[in-house]
Amino acid sequence: MNDLCADIGYKSINHIGESLCGDHVDVVEEGDDSTVIVLADGLGSGVKASILSTLTGKIISTMMAEGMGLEDCVETIAKTLPICAVRGVAYSTFTILHLVGNREIELIQYDNPQVILLRNGSNYSYPKTEMNIDGKTIYKSVIKLQENDIFIAMSDGCPHAGIGLAYNFGWKREDIIDFMAGVSVAGYTAKTLSTILIDEVMKLYGDRPGDDATACVVRIRRREPMNILFGPPADRDDVNRMMSLFFSKEGKHIVCGGTTASLAAKYLGKPMQASLNFVRGDIPPTAEIEGVDLVTEGVITINRVVEYARDVLGENRLYEKWSFGHDGAALICRLLFEEATDISFYVGRAVNPAHQNPDLPINFNIKMNLVEQLSECLRKMGKRVKVSYF
Repeated sequence: MNDLCADIGYKSINHIGESLCGDHVDVVEEGDDSTVIVLADGLGSGVKASILSTLTGKIISTMMAEGMGLEDCVETIAKTLPICAVRGVAYSTFTILHLVGNREIELIQYDNPQVILLRNGSNYSYPKTEMNIDGKTIYKSVIKLQENDIFIAMSDGCPHAGIGLAYNFGWKREDIIDFMAGVSVAGYTAKTLSTILIDEVMKLYGDRPGDDATACVVRIRRREPMNILFGPPADRDDVNRMMSLFFSKEGKHIVCGGTTASLAAKYLGKPMQASLNFVRGDIPPTAEIEGVDLVTEGVITINRVVEYARDVLGENRLYEKWSFGHDGAALICRLLFEEATDISFYVGRAVNPAHQNPDLPINFNIKMNLVEQLSECLRKMGKRVKVSYF
């Protein structure tokens, strides 16, 4: 085991006029440090392509997650997939990225565009071994991982973008490499990188995609712990214990809630400097306490963070708001979504009297639900999350 981890993100767009995507991505964890990622591209578009790619992705990821050998798994799926009699191509192509112990990655590629590896901000040519399984040419690579490696897997809808429009013969692999190398050094999350790539693909299609297009990005990084204190404890006698556990943890510290911030300031023996600068009218301002990395309001701010988190897991249309915003919610999002890999919540169960007004849409249950929803979203992002209640 090492201190490396994988940040995984993907995004797709559908062929114009289709409600279903013919590409499918499956991510299955094999324990804390090993993961199977499959990007499958079904023949054509629409319902048929969606079913073919979903079945392919599910079959491969499930077999590999159950411990089936890579070659046996690939041989099984290669023999399973028929060849279209009309077009002479497979009904579904696939790319497998198998992270092993966060030490190395195994790539298995069948008829999808070749995976791009950006290392130290530039293209890295990795070795490939050609295999012939049941008449199908499949390429295998085994690569030792390094911090900041970025792997970009795509369906063929990406290099096909712009054919007859911006480019005569589509967006060449070299062009995609140059484009992604330019944005990769900014430290964006894997999800944001995949979104940037697909947004550019959409532009090249003139907002009328002639094919399904999917980008799946895997970014290798070091583990980064993060700690969040949200709400005072139910028992006042637990304040010092809660604060001691929170501030003794490695990593950055975020304090959410006015009462919680006052208790933290008293515990640290430092004054709290409140800000009157409303960056956004709908998000309360932040504050400062020496020894705390970020101090924000509680329920309203966390509720907005949950909204952003759900969007990140979906269409990721709001990423510019939290990526560049300076309000409390945006600042928390950047810390949790981009920096953190291991997140510890310290949640107080005290009932806030201000939340008991029947005219306010806030109550104790909503507060607890926000923590549960945010924790679930963060886990789906691949974060390790631990929640402690007081």
